[in-house]
Amino acid sequence: MKKIVMTGGGTAGHVTPNIALMPALKEAGYDIHYIGSYTGIEKELIEAQNIPYTGIDSGKLRRYFDPKNFSDPLRVIKGYAQALGLMRKLKPDIVFSKGGFVSVPVVLAAKTCGVPAIIHESDITPGLANRIAIKGAKKVCCNFPETLKYLPAEKAVLTGSPIRRELLSGNPDNAYTLCGFPAEKKPVLLIIGGSLGSRAINEAVRKVLPELLKDFHIIHLCGKGNLDETLVDTKGYAQFEYASAELTDMLALADLAISRAGANSICELLALHKPNILIPLSAAASRGDQILNAKSFAKQGFSYVIQEEDVTDEVLLAAVRDVYANRQTYIDAMSESGQMDSIGTILELIEKERKQK
Repeated sequence: MKKIVMTGGGTAGHVTPNIALMPALKEAGYDIHYIGSYTGIEKELIEAQNIPYTGIDSGKLRRYFDPKNFSDPLRVIKGYAQALGLMRKLKPDIVFSKGGFVSVPVVLAAKTCGVPAIIHESDITPGLANRIAIKGAKKVCCNFPETLKYLPAEKAVLTGSPIRRELLSGNPDNAYTLCGFPAEKKPVLLIIGGSLGSRAINEAVRKVLPELLKDFHIIHLCGKGNLDETLVDTKGYAQFEYASAELTDMLALADLAISRAGANSICELLALHKPNILIPLSAAASRGDQILNAKSFAKQGFSYVIQEEDVTDEVLLAAVRDVYANRQTYIDAMSESGQMDSIGTILELIEKERKQK
């Protein structure tokens, strides 16, 4: 049987595209093994798929001062040694990496062992982990045409982001029941702050909640530890720390979404043709990748963008009303985008590049 090692972690965005690929890989006859960190979000998500999982040491490579900068390089070296041992034990035909710092030692160990590796970059500009991993990769997949200029020409392949098949077949009635919305029908606004939640979005939405609830039922994915107990009994408002299998039904029910601009999240909104308002993570709190992602989607007519520092009660309410009133314009633009067959393209690449025995 053909063998593939998959890796990636740190946030759900570094895992869900791997999960989206898994059914097609199984159908193509691949035995899948996953390498991640010991305690990252990837461990829980992958074990839920009944995929063999091995944890290794992982250290974050920071560009700012932190006491952990003295210990994390040793963890990276240890993780590389562990990854080398796993490569020799598992003898995969190929490695597929979705990024995150845990993936770096895996990709570099694969190169040392002569195992071809393919990595996927979600954002317009590659992050630090992928910039290091590119050196050990045979091919680099990406989501945006703008990304190609940042990658080695001989390695770059525009594939788009793998989208989970089940996202296309959600049941809105299931989500309506789960959320306990009143019998009175209203359009549904879905707020997605990312797997870790967004304090800025949570606070902005809750400040104008009474106004929003006049016109919408609201599903709020607010992140772990971010539930507001004072709002538990608010009619028409359903808050959850995180949604896994339920997200498919929630997306099917939603008429409009407010989201961060993580590449995987916005590619899912694109595939589902959901009108959306993007509030990218600010440049002060990130390397600015979400700002670039959002700018690209706005330019293509897929999204309405508000910079985090510009969010006020009036601006947010005006945006929601504007996008909902003009929702068909956004739906038409997304429908005409010609969503790529990302899974098929990546699977073809894996078949072409895998080590022949």
